[in-house]
Amino acid sequence: MAPTFFNNRLTQLLHIEYPIIQAGMIWASGWKLASAVSRAGGLGILGAGSMYPDVLREQIRKCKAATDRPFGVNLPLLYPDIEKHIEIIIENRVPVVITSAGSPKTWTSILKEKGIRVIHVVSSSAFAQKAVAAGCDAVVAEGYEAGGHNGREETTTMVLIPQVVQAVSIPVIAAGGIATGQQMLAALALGASGVQIGTRFLASDESSAHPDFKKKVIEAKEGDTHLRMHKLVPVRLLQNEFYRRVEEAEARGACADELKEILGRARAKKGMFEGDLDEGELEIGQVSSLLDDILPAETIVRNLLHDYQHALEALTANR
Repeated sequence: MAPTFFNNRLTQLLHIEYPIIQAGMIWASGWKLASAVSRAGGLGILGAGSMYPDVLREQIRKCKAATDRPFGVNLPLLYPDIEKHIEIIIENRVPVVITSAGSPKTWTSILKEKGIRVIHVVSSSAFAQKAVAAGCDAVVAEGYEAGGHNGREETTTMVLIPQVVQAVSIPVIAAGGIATGQQMLAALALGASGVQIGTRFLASDESSAHPDFKKKVIEAKEGDTHLRMHKLVPVRLLQNEFYRRVEEAEARGACADELKEILGRARAKKGMFEGDLDEGELEIGQVSSLLDDILPAETIVRNLLHDYQHALEALTANR
């Protein structure tokens, strides 16, 4: 049984059992994963950043067919077909949208007029306050430890969460370096209303990431991920041949244009979805070094709850 503490502002806002949100990871967050997390009592998220509009429409419909519980869509605001994505989301009455990579001002009011809850991903308390001004219902405060594209502030989750909680009155969802119930307890102790988890759910049976990439993730050791592409948008990557070319270019002061040329097109798809572990962009979080297995999403949620409760009881017993 889940602790009664889980009946909080965030679970009430999103109509979910547990304050566990699956991150909308590109190439890993399709309908199978999103629906499995939602059925388990969390909030499953479709990662629209790697989907064409017709693919997003199909994914939403399949997710609705697989679960009658709430789910959401992660929507990078710089996506070239953003208008079509917004239209599809409204047309299919998606209950929750998590926006990222851009200003929330443009679309938040439009989505909220249709009864959609809007959450924005931020990397600082200043950006969190802008999300509040734009009318967002909650924010995801994502620390430096997170995989994929990252904030330039390089603020760690342990520091970021209390700063954002102090700066805003809406629910704060902690993200970056969270994969266990103990880490979830720490995030809530810092004032977060819930957690967003990416890397742990990428290494799940239902994730659409390539099996070879999943295996690479659970084999990762401490220090195997680093931020690169600082002159573009910082992104946390596992080391491979592509990573080393970028590292060498950055070490000699390569300009943004050269880095764009090295990056090329569809680099993340090549690595994460197609399984090219040498030339692909392998986006993953620091917490990958804590993982050693690939599990069903339902088991991941159950383990989070069990370990959270055990950690809470251990703290109480030690007082």
